[in-house]
Amino acid sequence: MEKPVSSILVSDYSGQVIDLLQVYKGKPLLLLIYNNQCLGCTGRAVPLAYQLSKAFPAVEVLGIHTSFSKEVVTERDIMSIFTIDEPPFPIYLDQEQRVYQQFTSEGTPQWILLTSNHTVYRSIFGSQANAENRLYYALEQMC
Repeated sequence: MEKPVSSILVSDYSGQVIDLLQVYKGKPLLLLIYNNQCLGCTGRAVPLAYQLSKAFPAVEVLGIHTSFSKEVVTERDIMSIFTIDEPPFPIYLDQEQRVYQQFTSEGTPQWILLTSNHTVYRSIFGSQANAENRLYYALEQMC
């Protein structure tokens, strides 16, 4: 069995570093590693993450925007993909691709499902039907 992940360091919109495992201690997590410039992310993965947050309320769904350029991403940049005033789930920033690399992401969107003791249960790449089905099956098995 894999060892639990020891930390997941992201930042908030003010640049403050946050360890997601301290904030969401003892909760199963579904991380969506995505990028606003990725059409599969904004058109399919983000809406899917919202659906999953409603279908599996025991799992904390979190977005992690990974930047692939030196430009600093702002809250306004993140919110530009939404038609609502607040994101449908918490979204954090991965300005230097640390989380992206930590989980050996294949690209975006990358989904990381962590158990309540923060062991990686599944890592799934993509946003189309196959990835969606795999996510639902993994969540149903874990919950």
